[in-house]
Amino acid sequence: MRKKPYVTDAIIGNGNMLISLTKDGEAHRLYWPQIDYTDQINAQSAGFYDYETEKTLFFHGKSWKHTQYYRKNTNVLITVHQYENWVVEQKDFVLADRDVWIRRFKVRNTADYARKVQLLYNSDSSVGGRHHFQTSDFDENTDCLYQYNRSDWMALASPNPITNYFIGNLNLQALPDPFDGRSVFNHPESSLFFDFDTIEPQEEHAVSIYLACGTNKREVTDSIWYCRREEEDLEEITAEYWYKVLEKAERYSYGGERTQEIYDRSILTFHLLKDKKSGTFIAGPEGDENYDFSGGYAYSWGRDAAFIAAAVDAAGYPELVNEYYRTIASWQMDAGHWEQRYYTDGQVAPNWGVQIDETGSILWGIHDHYVQTGDKYFKEIMWPTVKKGAFFLKDFIDKETNLPKPSKDLWEKRDGEHSYSAAAVYGGMMGASKLAAEEGEFHLAETWEKVAVNIKTALETRVWSEKKGSFLRALKLAVSPSVYEEAVAEGKEGFIEYNQKGTPIYYLWEDDVTDICLLGLNYPFNVFDAGDRRMQKTADLIEAECTSAHIGGIERFPGDVYIGGNPWIITTLWLAIYKKRSGKPAEAHELFQWTIGHANHLGLLPEQIDKHTAEPAWVMPLTWSHAMFVLAVKELSAEETTHSLEEDLEAKR
Repeated sequence: MRKKPYVTDAIIGNGNMLISLTKDGEAHRLYWPQIDYTDQINAQSAGFYDYETEKTLFFHGKSWKHTQYYRKNTNVLITVHQYENWVVEQKDFVLADRDVWIRRFKVRNTADYARKVQLLYNSDSSVGGRHHFQTSDFDENTDCLYQYNRSDWMALASPNPITNYFIGNLNLQALPDPFDGRSVFNHPESSLFFDFDTIEPQEEHAVSIYLACGTNKREVTDSIWYCRREEEDLEEITAEYWYKVLEKAERYSYGGERTQEIYDRSILTFHLLKDKKSGTFIAGPEGDENYDFSGGYAYSWGRDAAFIAAAVDAAGYPELVNEYYRTIASWQMDAGHWEQRYYTDGQVAPNWGVQIDETGSILWGIHDHYVQTGDKYFKEIMWPTVKKGAFFLKDFIDKETNLPKPSKDLWEKRDGEHSYSAAAVYGGMMGASKLAAEEGEFHLAETWEKVAVNIKTALETRVWSEKKGSFLRALKLAVSPSVYEEAVAEGKEGFIEYNQKGTPIYYLWEDDVTDICLLGLNYPFNVFDAGDRRMQKTADLIEAECTSAHIGGIERFPGDVYIGGNPWIITTLWLAIYKKRSGKPAEAHELFQWTIGHANHLGLLPEQIDKHTAEPAWVMPLTWSHAMFVLAVKELSAEETTHSLEEDLEAKR
């Protein structure tokens, strides 16, 4: 089983099925029946045997040139392969109402003489998430290849006659006629073959492949028969579904054609990365299932959700946000908080400790959704959840500092009393206070508002550093013994505590690293106004210390080593939004344009941009990146932006 690539270039799906492809059109991940679980394939690839050269050419091969794009306003992916006198158009899409992936290959001969080829399709499966303990079975009665493991079934078929098949080792795939008489084998690898008639000059022949997922043979076979019956209309039915999705979108005046393309692609991406059964959003398609460099991405975080849900509201889809919050209300822990992250079915995902900004963000987001929609029924449904969460946050305050107790930070790297976490808890408590007042619970409203006010006072009096000219990133930062000893030797203040087992924990009083997350004190949680002197000085320091020297864009913090310490899309857009709010629209526009220039060829936004090559890096698409893009479009489209931006640009000339 070969290692999957880390970078995804394109995705398709329907909310139950999520497929990741590379820019050469090869597919490496198919998540079903949830978009975060289970990965049913290792790879799916196609090519043909050329009788003239006696060679097998795979369309994803290095000899081919590739062009890739989405059909406008849809999630129908088109990849065009060119090699010598061959042109192959490949279309990939997933049906909206059935868990079937359609792959269409149209082969054109551009030579001035006739040629003959045999198309082959390789399925390297991992049905049930395992590369072993599965069966590949070709049924000649249905003309289908079935690959299954327990209650996970895949069927591969076509409206075209399958002229041959091979079950077993794909190392034999280059042979024009590999059939050895075996129709069933406990092996994950299989090939299907399609003979073309002779292809005349400038003539083209087409083959469609259906891959259906289901829980038993009858279910997947029924889907195959449906596709065969509706073959001619499947693409248009799918395209029409996505057209109707975009018809509902909120439209903003800011930006040109490319802005609108990425805005629409963001909306389509939200729908692909939202699990249809639960209504929850994942952070991104998985690209590191072996945890080689990260802790994984195909999970649902309350942190990301604060931004994603606000963006989905801004884009005009409040019903999706309503569904999301009502679902995660059922995931709330008995104590009142939410764990760091979840699978889309509500099971607690692998995590590494309490991250209190998750709970604060969710309460803030519930109130923000109510403000955006005025949906009183939603407010009534969510009130018990808010009440339970606010009681938890109220008790999660360090009486010594009036900040939330130590927990993991926004970036999930450090334990401490973090400024961003404090801002998120402030936002959650202020939102809860306002909802309590609407419920007539005035005592609770007053109590929770007081907690929020005390957090703000602590940020002003204990976290603001006049010496540094910035808010500190955290207080009570947990560090290793060696870092502690070195810092104390340099004159920094620290202390040691012991846990219940008597193990020493080393703390530094102050974490003074400049970090983009400090903008959270203004956006989105509004602890301080954008025009506050301290916010402005903090933002100026962030821009000075976090702008990437190589390609521009904003890095998270100096010394970041994650995936090379690159500039991120969300960080750059975060500063753009702050610039707009602080009356610097031209600078906001420049930052926004940087992100547009670093979207990939399909308009998808990655997590990071490689600071040496300027190419997309790591997870793509990142739902949070697309959320920040939509929120930035909303912020920058305000009427006053147009006038002040023109004036500011004129002044800079």
